[in-house]
Amino acid sequence: MIQDINILRDLPLAEQLSRVSRLWKMVADRELAPLGLTHPRWTALWKLQRLGDHVSQKTLAEALEIELASLMRTLKQLEEQSLITRRCCDSDKRARIVSLTDEGRQLLTHMEARIMQVRKQLLSHINDQELQKLGLILEQIAHNALDSLNKEHNNDSKET
Repeated sequence: MIQDINILRDLPLAEQLSRVSRLWKMVADRELAPLGLTHPRWTALWKLQRLGDHVSQKTLAEALEIELASLMRTLKQLEEQSLITRRCCDSDKRARIVSLTDEGRQLLTHMEARIMQVRKQLLSHINDQELQKLGLILEQIAHNALDSLNKEHNNDSKET
């Protein structure tokens, strides 16, 4: 891995964003590995909690922006670790509802403390105003990307 931060100046913006995201994930993964969590596992737990718990597998996959099939292995592993349970939905027997167990909630408490420490470490020397501006810029880029994808999807729909 290249240690020289100056390389970022030579990369196009999309590559910079990708590299920063990858590095952030690597630091977080390293910090959470002692808890027995891989990136897919901890992100699934984190998103499940943020969605309010007790959500369908499909909803969780959509929120994680991954295919349902990709999520299934992770959910099986989390279930084997006794961190989640899955049950049939009362109103739709085809759907499965994912819920955190007490063990999962306890682990999330430890996980959150470690993630907040990672965030603090990685965002050191960046003031609140700069972070707010960065957040707005990233939101705008995401909005523009979604608009572009939606336009392409709408054009494809009109052609068929």
